Order: sequence, then structure tokens, then C-alpha cells
Amino acid sequence: MLVLDQFPVIPVIVIDDVADAKPLAKALLEGGLNIIEVTFRTAAAAGAIESIANAFPEMLVGAGTVVTLEQAKIAIDSGSKFGLAPGTDPEMVAYFKERDIPFIPGIMTPSDIQVAIKAGCKYLKFFPAGSAGGPNLLKAMAAPYANLDVKFCPTGGVSIDNMNEYLSIPEVFAIGGSWLATKAQVANKDWSAITTQVKKALAKAAQA
Repeated sequence: MLVLDQFPVIPVIVIDDVADAKPLAKALLEGGLNIIEVTFRTAAAAGAIESIANAFPEMLVGAGTVVTLEQAKIAIDSGSKFGLAPGTDPEMVAYFKERDIPFIPGIMTPSDIQVAIKAGCKYLKFFPAGSAGGPNLLKAMAAPYANLDVKFCPTGGVSIDNMNEYLSIPEVFAIGGSWLATKAQVANKDWSAITTQVKKALAKAAQA
């Protein structure tokens, strides 16, 4: 899927103030990551995506928590290069596909996986990974679909401590992590801590 599978770790970020978007992106880049998922959980999401896309063309910026077609339109118009959702909506999948923008729907059960496959998706977001059953559940669910080349990005409850349990699963192409830049760190503009966390996460991912 374009270059998304080149990143073992995808930062899942909630931004409340558009002014924080550029320094946050710079902190991630300095840590070695040129990808960011900005979640559509705040009113600042679209502005943040546009700000990052314009200031850092080398940054692959995408929209997360895209749950309505209106959000999808805004995300794409703002410069999103990919989209993710917590669930699987075939209409949403079709919307992104028509615009040639990669989209990763969320799954939590084998039935969800089959709906996503039928809609033409093979890169899926396992969410909420920790609450749903963690690495053991994902291994069991992935097995029947391995021959179809289905890949997963676990998100939700993933941390520096358990990330390699997920990354060691052959069907996992990346993990999504909100701990890489917490809401508190962004609000406090603690950019150096975020850069450090990214470096630690990438170093640990290299061991998986």
C-alpha cells in the first residue's frame, strides 16, 4: 500500500490547536519519522493537516478517525495522503478509492475482516487492539486470511512495552501509537520529549 508499509510506527495524534501542528511535525521528523496520522477528534484536525502538508512536503500526513463522508471530503481537501477509520464502512472505502487515496478501515472481528476484503481492502486497522484481545487475538484472526495477503496495523492500547509483540506477527505491517506524542505533551509544547520517544520507538521496532 503506497509507502505506508515502510513505517513500522505510525504516530496517532490529537491536535487541539492548529498552531501546534508544525512544531509537532518537526519534532517527529527530527526523531526520524516522516509520517503522521492526525485524528478527526477535534475541530483543529483539518487545519492541522493542511498546515503540515504545506510546510513539510516530505511528511506523509493522513487523517484518522474518519467516520463520515463529510470528514473524508474535508480530510482529502486539506491534503491528507491517506485515511483511517475505527470501523469498516464500504461507502467510505469506495469514496477514498474513487479519489485514489489509500484508506485503512478498522476491524475487530473475522466478520469485519471479510467485509473489508469484500470492499477491496487488504490493509486493515485492528482497533481497539488492547481491549479486543491483544496480540494473541490478532494472531488467531490473521491466520485464516494469511493466504490473501491481508495486513494489519494494531492501534489502541499499543505502547513502547508491547509494540514488538505486535510487530513480531508476520501479518502486522505497522503499529499505531498515541503515546509517541500525548495530548499533554503537545499542549505543553514538549517537542524534545516527543522527538526522544520517536527515536526510542524506532530503535525498539528495529529489534522486532
